[in-house]
Amino acid sequence: MPYVNVKITRERATPEQKAEIIKGVTQLLVDVLDKDPATTFVVIDEVELEDWGVGGVPVMEYRRRQRS
Repeated sequence: MPYVNVKITRERATPEQKAEIIKGVTQLLVDVLDKDPATTFVVIDEVELEDWGVGGVPVMEYRRRQRS
């Protein structure tokens, strides 16, 4: 009974996009590990940008540096 927790930044992901993530992750577990999709759980958590860091800095600062 796999449980997958996907975390994304809160940036207007649509319900349709989230459904595609759930479908794709479920299918990946079916294909790779032969898991039963009926008992595969996928949870999407949306995290505020100010609560997400990468490279030792908040994500907005990281992105600003990448654009420069």
